[in-house]
Amino acid sequence: MTEALDADSAADTTVDVTPEAPAEAAPKTSRAGRDLKAAIGVGVGLGALVLGSLLVVKQVFLVILVAAVGLGAWEMRRALASARIQVPLIPVLLGAVSMLLAAYVRGAEALALTFALTCVGIVVWRAAEGTAGALRDSFGGFFVAAYPCLIAGFASLLLAEPDGHLRIIFFILVTVFSDIGGYAVGVLFGKHPMAPSVSPKKSWEGFAGSVAICTGVGVAAMVFMLGGRWWVGGLIGAVSAAVATIGDLIESSLKRDLGIKDMGTLLPGHGGIMDRLDSLVLTLPVVWALLWWLAPAGA
Repeated sequence: MTEALDADSAADTTVDVTPEAPAEAAPKTSRAGRDLKAAIGVGVGLGALVLGSLLVVKQVFLVILVAAVGLGAWEMRRALASARIQVPLIPVLLGAVSMLLAAYVRGAEALALTFALTCVGIVVWRAAEGTAGALRDSFGGFFVAAYPCLIAGFASLLLAEPDGHLRIIFFILVTVFSDIGGYAVGVLFGKHPMAPSVSPKKSWEGFAGSVAICTGVGVAAMVFMLGGRWWVGGLIGAVSAAVATIGDLIESSLKRDLGIKDMGTLLPGHGGIMDRLDSLVLTLPVVWALLWWLAPAGA
């Protein structure tokens, strides 16, 4: 009897040495929380697409711009819907196309006029759907018509210049390197958060790196690409870094208010279109104004 119990006890304590199936590896992310490999791949692909369009036929870039802004407006509408704001999408999209094309063909006055007409169209469209929530939805439509659609019109104004393709490349360089500088320096040395309640991973060290790198890129691009004065490029680079950072913080604040992490999921490692356009869009009017004032075409 005792031997039987001992045998049962031994059987119960037998260790199962069958190897478990290995757990599926999670995607590797950087210290800043991104899937770095995907982010770099998507960034390089988008850069090649934009650069190719500008160097072949600059009007092709206008088509890409219209598509990007349309997708951005759609993402903004979806994001605002989480706060029960129903943006009238059709007049916003029609207005976006009109603003971008009018700015390219007829200039700043046409951009302002088409924005005003877009706002009128939003009110009329929304009023036709009923009065409940019409004021709230109309103001949501005005917001999306302005950001990103109206502000993106300044890219059309840059592109319309005789050396417009180079001006767009200059703008993209100073803005993108602002992000790269801030990201790299922030990940390596960031210790003091700029706005912890809005964007905990954005640091003052990263901001300093953004300004330094963006200023250097601005100087080089202005001298060797646009043939302008070095200090103009440095000034535009430094200002662009500051404005791009503000743009990032504004969108982070907006997303926190809406209770969402990203505006979309279209771009792996980045989020949505608006998650990449945030700093670009806000920097556009500043770069356009400074180039128009300090480095006019043909000067």
